[in-house]
Amino acid sequence: MLSITSAQWSAWLAAFIFPLARILAVVASTPLLGDKEVPLQIKVGLGVLLTVLVAPTLQVPSNIDPASLQGLLILLEQILVGVVMGFAMRVVFSAVEMAGEVAGLQMGLGFASFYDPQNASFQPVLAQFLGVIVSLAFLAMDGHLLVLAALSDSFQSFPITTAMPSAVGLHTLVSWAGSLFADALQISLPLLAALMMTNLALGILTRSAPQLNLFAVGFPITLGMGFLVLALSMPYFRPLIERFSHAGLSAMLRVVQQLGH
Repeated sequence: MLSITSAQWSAWLAAFIFPLARILAVVASTPLLGDKEVPLQIKVGLGVLLTVLVAPTLQVPSNIDPASLQGLLILLEQILVGVVMGFAMRVVFSAVEMAGEVAGLQMGLGFASFYDPQNASFQPVLAQFLGVIVSLAFLAMDGHLLVLAALSDSFQSFPITTAMPSAVGLHTLVSWAGSLFADALQISLPLLAALMMTNLALGILTRSAPQLNLFAVGFPITLGMGFLVLALSMPYFRPLIERFSHAGLSAMLRVVQQLGH
């Protein structure tokens, strides 16, 4: 008769629960996969499926009871690693949306905002538009599959052990996110430059013709110039977005490697 000891049950449970915690954290925090529009059943099902595929290839300590204090600490550690990885990719989307928000404010579209169910807040329409663009570009370059591949590689960079993660990785993530937000302003720089010249021209026109109603004339001109420059800049968005996405994927693995040191 086949008999299974409690130690074997604990080892099998640890080999499944620990990878599942990291995978579910990545799925829940990464863009597109973690959006609120994706049903919870699909997220959990995808996490379980990935765990079934990845878990047999991992070396998980078999002498740790998942219900013990040490097992709970390892579980929290895996959740932290997964959230950090997902945050590294979400920064890319947030940076592009921030560039759209800055450009929208300069165009005079600061009042035009729609409810964003993802962030449970109102967001300028141009920021949402660039958010859709970056999502489509991310899917076109198979970014969701690259995220899953990086997730699989993370178990080799930072295996499931009792070692505590290093704070160096978190510092690297924060530094890289700050530099990415600065680089994301490149998307809005052509629009900002064109609008600055437009506003200077309107200012000179107002000084030369004081009887001219600036609010009646300036707003349509500023808005039209903004949309024109935005349309001319669209072909150059994809290379920048692809570069940002690849930088986010590289940051995911680099941060995970540094967490293990």
